[in-house]
Amino acid sequence: MTDTSAPHALWPAPTADGAVRATVTVPGSKSVTNRALVLAALAAEPGWVRRPLRSRDSQLMSDALRAMGVGIEETVSSSSGGAGESGEAWRVIPAGLHGPATVDVGNAGTVMRFLPPVAALAAGPIRFDGDPRSYERPLGQVISALRTLGARIDDDGRGALPLTVHGGGALDGGVVEIDASNSSQFVSALLLSAPRFNQGVEVRHTGATLPSMPHIRMTVEMLRAAGAQVDTPEAGGEKNVWRVAPGALLGRDLVVEPDLSNAQPFLAAAMITGGSVTIPDWPRRTTQPGDALRSIFTEMGGSCELTDTGLVFTGTGKVHGIDVDLSEVGELTPGIAAVAALADSESVLRGVAHLRLHETDRLAALTKEINGLGGDVTETADGLRIRPRRLHGGTFHTYDDHRMATAGAVIGLAVEGVGIENVGTTAKTLPDFPQMWADMLAGAGA
Repeated sequence: MTDTSAPHALWPAPTADGAVRATVTVPGSKSVTNRALVLAALAAEPGWVRRPLRSRDSQLMSDALRAMGVGIEETVSSSSGGAGESGEAWRVIPAGLHGPATVDVGNAGTVMRFLPPVAALAAGPIRFDGDPRSYERPLGQVISALRTLGARIDDDGRGALPLTVHGGGALDGGVVEIDASNSSQFVSALLLSAPRFNQGVEVRHTGATLPSMPHIRMTVEMLRAAGAQVDTPEAGGEKNVWRVAPGALLGRDLVVEPDLSNAQPFLAAAMITGGSVTIPDWPRRTTQPGDALRSIFTEMGGSCELTDTGLVFTGTGKVHGIDVDLSEVGELTPGIAAVAALADSESVLRGVAHLRLHETDRLAALTKEINGLGGDVTETADGLRIRPRRLHGGTFHTYDDHRMATAGAVIGLAVEGVGIENVGTTAKTLPDFPQMWADMLAGAGA
C-alpha cells in the first residue's frame, strides 16, 4: 500500500472502470466555518458552530483564536432534534483577547488575513508566522489599511509575513482605501472585525477589478445575521464601498453548509464517466461560489436536479469545452481546467489572473502539470486556453495546493498511470479525500 502521508509520495490516481454512481457527503464549508469562528470570537455572548469543517485551515483558525484567549469547546452531539443539532459542534466562548501569543497561519489565506484585525483588538503583542509560501502571498494591503485605522504593526517593511500586531485592546476604525484586486479577502478581513472598531469602518476598494465577490457577499450576510449593520453597493450604496457600524455582535447557533467547491471533483467524476453523483444538503440559496458549478458543468455537458435530498448531477460521458469568465469563482478553476483537458473542444478560462497569488501560482502550475501529461494548455493574460489532447500517465505535482491535487485525481479517472504527488495536501480543506474518492469509485461500473 502506498504511504500517501509523505510529502513526496505518489498516490496512484484510480482510473474509473465505468460510470460512477454514488452519494457523497461533503464536509462543511471552510469559508463559512472560518468566518463563523471569527464572528463568534468577537461576539458579546457564547455561540455554536455546528457541522464545522475539521481540516488544517479550520484547525489553524481555531488554534489561533484559542491562543488569543477565546474558548472553543469541541463536542459531538447525538441529539435527535432538528437537522442541524446532531454531529460535531464547536461552542465558542468569547473572552478578553490578549497576548502575548503566536499564530501559525500555515498557508491559509483566511487565517493570515482575517486575524490581524482581530489581533489589533487584543491587549498585547500577537506574532503571525506560517509556511514558507505564506511569506509570498499578498498581505500588504491589509497591513497598510490597519495602520490607517490605528493599528501598530511590525513587519520590518516587508508588507508580508512574518509580522507582529501590537494590540492596544481597541482600534479606532474609520475610513480606509484598499486595493483588493489580488484578493477579496482583503475586504472581508476588515469587515469581519469592524463592528468592534470604535468608529466601525468604511472600506473603499480602489482597484480596477475585484475577484471572488461571492465571498464578500458571504461575509456581509454573516455579519448581518450576527446583528451588524452593513451598507453595501448591492443595497444601493456607493460602488465598491462597504460601511459597517460599530456595535455588539450576537452569539449565533449556526449550521455550516457543505463546502460546494469541494463537491467539484465528485461532480466532475459523474460528468467524465457518464455517471450520477448526489451531494446531500446542497442549499437552495447560498453565497458560496461553488454553487456556480451547477450552471458551468451543465454547459460542459452534464445535467443537474436540486431535490429535497440534495443535488443530483448526471453526466453523459461527453464533455464539451467552455468559454467562461471565472472572476467571481476563481477557486473552481483547477477543477474546471482538469475537466476541460478531457473535453471534445477548446476551452478558454478568463478573469483569473489573481490565481497567480493563491496557494501556488495556479495558472502556471495547471499549465505545467497538464502539459506534462501530454496536454496543450497555454497561459493568457488573465487565464488559460486549453486545447484537448490525448493524455498519458505521469506525475502530477501539487505544489502543496489542495485544489491541484483534486484536479489531478479528476484527470486520473480517464487517464491511466497518473501519480499525484502529496495527495495529503487535500487535508487543507477536504480531510480523507483519498478514502472518499475510493468510496465513490466503489460503485463504478456496477
